[in-house]
Amino acid sequence: MSDTPTDASKRTWLIASGCAGAAGAAFTAVPFVSSFQPSERAKAAGAPVEVDIAALKPGEKITVEWRGKPVWIMKRTPEMLATLAKTESQLADPNSDRKTYPTPEYAKNQHRSIKPEVFVGVGICSHLGCSPSDRLQPGPQPSLPDDWLGGFLCPCHGSTFDLAGRVFKNKPAPDNLEVPPHVYLSDTRLLIGEDKKG
Repeated sequence: MSDTPTDASKRTWLIASGCAGAAGAAFTAVPFVSSFQPSERAKAAGAPVEVDIAALKPGEKITVEWRGKPVWIMKRTPEMLATLAKTESQLADPNSDRKTYPTPEYAKNQHRSIKPEVFVGVGICSHLGCSPSDRLQPGPQPSLPDDWLGGFLCPCHGSTFDLAGRVFKNKPAPDNLEVPPHVYLSDTRLLIGEDKKG
């Protein structure tokens, strides 16, 4: 033990300072720790998205956001569907067998969809992540072949996709456009982000 007399006011000051510091540290730690939890916006970004397609007319396409990605929903006309058989010999992966973006079993068909007329696909090129542009009209156009039947053109490096999002051969994009998991809640309501197993 020390022979130095204890200063009561100094001891009180040290205890008060220590308590204030501990309270401040706890006060600071609470928001810091809670910042590791996903925000409401982040939770919503990963949540399934319900879409009403009742007003979607044949030949029209709408875009919705799911997990920060643009998801295209297009109602194809009978003429558009007829082009899908004509493009198969020109496609890199006509049967959607490649595994980079696994195609759900219910979309592993020529039209890559549950309902033949309604295409649901992520509008991001599998090459470098650009968003392809609509080139739905058939016929010769800049950057497209003269026998173009309609589809999508990625403006970044010229990858082309048919009206089912299947990539043509000898293009920079290595894979077809992704088909997200989705399910019909009714004839006119889609849920994107879940399927029958979800």
